[in-house]
Amino acid sequence: MRAMVFDAVGQPLALRDVPVPQPGPGQLQLRVTVCGICRTDLHVVDGDLTEPTLPVIPGHQIVGEVTALGAGVEGFAPGQRLGVPWLGGSCGHCWYCDRGRENLCDEARYTGYQINGGFAEYTVADARYCFPIPPGFDDRQAAPLLCAGLIGYRAYRRVADCGSIALYGFGAAAHILIQVARHHGQRVYAFTREGDFEAQQFALSLGAVWAGDSAAPAPEPLEGAIIFAPAGELVPRALRAVRRGGRVVCAGIHMSDIPSFPYDILWGEREVVSIANLTRRDGEEFLPLAAAIPIETTVHAYPLEQANAALDDLRAGRFTGAAVLVP
Repeated sequence: MRAMVFDAVGQPLALRDVPVPQPGPGQLQLRVTVCGICRTDLHVVDGDLTEPTLPVIPGHQIVGEVTALGAGVEGFAPGQRLGVPWLGGSCGHCWYCDRGRENLCDEARYTGYQINGGFAEYTVADARYCFPIPPGFDDRQAAPLLCAGLIGYRAYRRVADCGSIALYGFGAAAHILIQVARHHGQRVYAFTREGDFEAQQFALSLGAVWAGDSAAPAPEPLEGAIIFAPAGELVPRALRAVRRGGRVVCAGIHMSDIPSFPYDILWGEREVVSIANLTRRDGEEFLPLAAAIPIETTVHAYPLEQANAALDDLRAGRFTGAAVLVP
């Protein structure tokens, strides 16, 4: 099969012919129909995440059809359409796993990072960590739901009781989460990189009540904020944007250093929390919700061999919404 392989930081992904992976016990083999491109993929290839198993095939927003079942797999059938997310496995017995917090397991393994992912024509995945794709989504529309949607939803749950929410960084996750927030009657304020008028207009078209540069002050005191952009300087800005008792949620897997800030912008029972990865429960809750709303993802498709160009476009902010690779 063809696959885009990551060999080392500083090198572009290489298009190679590699053996089709075969499912082991508890695994499924899938023919990849679409794989979303995520900012986490950038953090992997740029070396911000420092523990990849190299060489590795990136990609962790996989939509595919089951083509083979490994020993012991039940409840799945050839031809079934499934999604494969970032969390690819956990130990199942540690303090975190026993409490449904497998996202924090010390032995967790991640798709496209320690496990070969979906920038390829076939992949294998642990059957326990695969989600049925709800009817109503085509493969391209569904792919961004598997990370931008799932991890975004985990962040959203921390501000679900807020009447007004700031979203810092209006990319794939934010364009999904604004639809969830609007569905629940919340007011959304979109903060984008300086001068990104296209993203601001995109946010307004999706129902944001205000959109502007991330350096701008909030037009009114807000109840919550989610930071999707990997920029630590946004934390003090978000703290200044939320009222007393407000919560700032850092939703990225990587962020630059947070600068020092005066205690008075944290005082007043403001909170700063982080979100790490996702759990299976997040998928079980979010995907049916996405279908019920229904979420509409804005998707830009690239052929598999153009993965490097797609990553460059994501890094430079050349598109709104999400991007996918189509083998």
